[in-house]
Amino acid sequence: MINDRLFPEWRGQPLDEILYHCRELVEDINFPTLRRWREAGGKVVGHFQVYFPEEIAHAAGVLPFKVRGAPVEATNADSRFGSYLCSIIKTSLELVLAKSVELDMFVTHPICDAARNLAAVWGRNFSYPCQILYLPQNANSQHAPEYLRGEYDRLRRSIEDIADCSITDDQLRHSLSVFNENRALLRELYTIKRDSPWLVSLDEAYILVAVGGLVTREEHNALLHTVLPLIKQRPAKRQDRIRVVFEGGFCEQPPLDLIRAIGRSCYVVADDLLIGLRWILEDVPLAGDPLFNLAAAYLEQSSYSPVQHDLRKPKEKMLLQRIADSQAQAAIITAAKMCEPGLEEQVAYTRSCSQPAGNEDSWPTGNVSAKPGSCTSNSATRCAPGRSDPTSWVMNARTASWWRCSTSRRSTRGRRASDVMAASGRRAETAKPPR
Repeated sequence: MINDRLFPEWRGQPLDEILYHCRELVEDINFPTLRRWREAGGKVVGHFQVYFPEEIAHAAGVLPFKVRGAPVEATNADSRFGSYLCSIIKTSLELVLAKSVELDMFVTHPICDAARNLAAVWGRNFSYPCQILYLPQNANSQHAPEYLRGEYDRLRRSIEDIADCSITDDQLRHSLSVFNENRALLRELYTIKRDSPWLVSLDEAYILVAVGGLVTREEHNALLHTVLPLIKQRPAKRQDRIRVVFEGGFCEQPPLDLIRAIGRSCYVVADDLLIGLRWILEDVPLAGDPLFNLAAAYLEQSSYSPVQHDLRKPKEKMLLQRIADSQAQAAIITAAKMCEPGLEEQVAYTRSCSQPAGNEDSWPTGNVSAKPGSCTSNSATRCAPGRSDPTSWVMNARTASWWRCSTSRRSTRGRRASDVMAASGRRAETAKPPR
């Protein structure tokens, strides 16, 4: 490990200062941690959304960097793409063309047509390896784990070439243990957010997760070990707010100001923001073949997303289960503009949340008072299971108008959060609550 202190600003600070520095790092489009890593002689593997087996890069001493776009104008990247593409594709390439980010390898995934072609477009502009990691399209096949193990082995050999080293099974097991610790800490963070959401807001939890894509996992673990006890000791008091699930942040991320505005209006007790960093839900076994264990965990110990096709995890039922498990009273369902997977699943999501009360056959069991109920559906919709009163809906904090939204990224720093819904790329509309 070259340097596990890429982000020293948070150390020795009180909680509010730590959160401030985390927010500054996440919003810094110059990515200072990557610059420090490269200045020390380290290599960087950039990987596009949603999930990437970062343990393989970590085992080689390479820094995995989660490429997730940025609030910048795609001045240079626009000429490399067609017009009708989601902005995360364009702004991700823009960061590298503008030299805000320097990579030694880039990996994307066939999660949609745009992402499938991203490696080819990237490869025309840069000389380093640009690859597609083919995650199984049929996750239910008995051959899927062995197939994915082969893909991970191919990725291992490619990373060995850029790192100029061999990755042993013991090194992979060590990386699995580091990431298992990280997953346990993130689960603890989300448990606090679910059980005591007044202690940590949506935007605070988001930046604490997002930092993990910018530093080494060792440093992220140290940060979380410091922050989580401080969050539990907060003197914050519970407020009368609705409990909400946010769905639709699996790939393109909403502007941080919008996340902050939502968090100030309600308690977001579960979400799929940056789900790739939390994809595996349990510890990956260390005994046996580490690549096979990692592949099996992707398939058998994982969350759900519109970009994974698994008949055992129908998305609408998984959403209802997430609502039930978190005892949420409503859901905010969003989709990025021009996002094929997100817009397709939005139909199933809104339909499942719109089932009339009393039809509980497909509603998951759980200790939750809400039942499927009213939900209007147009753009991205907020669903209020079983309730028609205004308190079951999400409100624009400044205008007091009911809203629904869909996403695109633009610069939002230094702007009023209440303006972001109308101008940020989550198309803001007004709508009346159901009667």
